[in-house]
Order: sequence, then structure tokens, then C-alpha cells
Amino acid sequence: MQKRIIQIGLAFTMMGTPLLKAQNTQKDSTFRRCYIGSSLFLLGNFDNVNKPEYFQLNVGYRITQKDVVSIEFKRSIYSWPIGIPFGPSFDAPGLNYPGHARILAPTIGYQRFWWKGVYTSVYALNAFEKYLDQNKKKIGNGYTLYMNFHLGYQFKFFKNRFFFEPAIGCSYWPVRTNVPESFKVVENKWPNYFIQPGLHFGYNFW
Repeated sequence: MQKRIIQIGLAFTMMGTPLLKAQNTQKDSTFRRCYIGSSLFLLGNFDNVNKPEYFQLNVGYRITQKDVVSIEFKRSIYSWPIGIPFGPSFDAPGLNYPGHARILAPTIGYQRFWWKGVYTSVYALNAFEKYLDQNKKKIGNGYTLYMNFHLGYQFKFFKNRFFFEPAIGCSYWPVRTNVPESFKVVENKWPNYFIQPGLHFGYNFW
């Protein structure tokens, strides 16, 4: 009798193993290792008054379902102090730079998911800057290291193929070199950090 019970148990175990594997495979079938994406800040290029000529490309790799590393590339121009907060002062007459800066910014990042779609992330943005005066004449080159910290939530669509990540972020720049004096005069009125939203979106593959 005992031998018969053992045989029945083994039979159920052997039958259940493929089923369990199938369930696990189905559970992970929407997991994609890689993604490509950008930011909704691209919509700022429709502003005909202060067009930022903004471009951003994100490429990421999911080490695990919770840990993600990424490389980003950004390009833009700006003509206002980078520490000036959103509000009445932002881009107000008389508070802008006497010219503008063009930046190329390769970025590396790490993202950690904690619960469902909740995540935190940190990015090191290396901005190589070219400064131009009001006559669009080059007056210098500089470098700024931005550390960006985000807290957000990832929404997934169409079987995990697409995602959208609204977030609140804080940008802090511990290193900033070779800023022209005419730009410093305007910039010194403001702090070396900036609170801003994060609006990443992307497509998962592989």
C-alpha cells in the first residue's frame, strides 16, 4: 500500500512539473530585456518663441526585473539660469542669459523597481557646453556634471511592449566649470539644484 502511494505521488509530481514550468514561462513571457525611448520634453520643440532644439535618446538593459541600467544622449540649447524654478521668474524678461548655451550630454543611469511600478533612479549627465553671446558668437566652452534623482511609477501597455514613466525629479550639479562671467552674474542669483518632472516613455524588445 505504501509503495502504491509513493508511485501515485511520483506520477503527480512528474505531471505537475511541466505544468509548473509552463506557468512560469507564461508569467515571464512579457519580460523584455532591452528598451529604447525618449522624453515628452521633445514637445517643447513646438514652442516657436524659445525653441530648445531638444533631442533625447534612451537605451536600456534590464539586468533583472527590478534592476535597469541605461545610456542616454541629450542635446539642447538653453538661455536661462539652470537653477531658476518654474514659475513667474522662469524665462521672464531681464532674467535670461546674455546669449545661450548649447549642450551635448551623454548620460549613464541606474533604475531600481521597489514595488509594482514604483521606482527610483539616478543619472549622471555629462554636459559639454558651448556658450554663445547675443550675436551668436562663441565665447567659451564648459562642462557641467548633473546628478538627477527620480521617484516615479512605470505604466505598461500592450503586453509590456510600451511604457510611460511620470516622475518627480531633482537635478543637482556639483561640478560646473568655465561659465562665462556674463552668464555667472545672472546665474549666481539662483541655487545649484532644480526640481522638475520626468516624462520618459519607451518601447521594450528582446
